[in-house]
Amino acid sequence: MFKRILVAVDGSKTSLKALNKAIDLQKLIPEAEIYILCVYKHHSLFEASLSRGRPAGMDIPDKALSDFARDVVNDAKELAREQGATKVRGFVKAGRPSKVITRFAHDKEADLIVVGAQGTNSDKDGMFLGSVSHRVASHAKCPVLIV
Repeated sequence: MFKRILVAVDGSKTSLKALNKAIDLQKLIPEAEIYILCVYKHHSLFEASLSRGRPAGMDIPDKALSDFARDVVNDAKELAREQGATKVRGFVKAGRPSKVITRFAHDKEADLIVVGAQGTNSDKDGMFLGSVSHRVASHAKCPVLIV
C-alpha cells in the first residue's frame, strides 16, 4: 500500500502527532519507510544584513534556522525509533514549507504525506487548518493525511 510515508515536522505538538500517526502506519505496513522532513524559511544574505540589532558574531539566520531544523529532525528520528519505527530517514530543506513539502514528496515518490493540522506558525485564530497543511493538501499529487 504505502512504501514511502513523508511526515513534515516543525517541532510543534501537531507535527509530533503527525509523526506518531506515521509511526502507527509503519507498524501496520512494516516495509514502509518514513521520511521525516523539516523545512525552514530561507533568508538571503541581504535579508540578514537588514537586521540592525544582530549581536557581533551571530550567525546569519539561515545557519541558526538550519541548525534548529536539524535538531527537530534528529529528535523526531530518535522518537520514531524509540516507538518502534524501523526504516526512518531525516531531511532538512530551506524554502516555503508547502512548496518544499509537495516538491519533496514528488521527487521522493512518496505515497502519503502526513502533516499536522496547524504548526508553529499557527496564531490560534480558531481556524481548523493552518496555511501549510491547507496548501499541501491542495497541491500534493499523493494522498495527504492531516492530523
